[in-house]
Amino acid sequence: MTVKYHDNGIWIEKMNDTDYRIGLSEKGQDDVGEVMFAEVLENDGNLEQGDAFLNVEGAKAVTEITMPFSVKVKETHKELEDEPDLLNKEDRDENWIITVTELDASVWESLDNELTFDKEDET
Repeated sequence: MTVKYHDNGIWIEKMNDTDYRIGLSEKGQDDVGEVMFAEVLENDGNLEQGDAFLNVEGAKAVTEITMPFSVKVKETHKELEDEPDLLNKEDRDENWIITVTELDASVWESLDNELTFDKEDET
């Protein structure tokens, strides 16, 4: 499975020809800090570019993660609201947020193949 990244703090994993899983990348984790609250927004199954799909509260920030492209939601990670600390995990099987379909192939090709960001110096 191939994983790509968007600079808004998400990773996107191609699961098969039609399905993609989206989660909080290391950059997103760094931006928010240790996650203490998460709310996955249902959005009636359709997410347009710019729609919020996750409200998250962390040690560094309270923020809304928005979708950088249009997709159809297939599944949400329901456990996140009871166990928001799953978003702090490195394992993509634990820190995923939603599974989507109908991601345009040109959008997929435009995503970053590597995670790049500058961690803040904590000293």
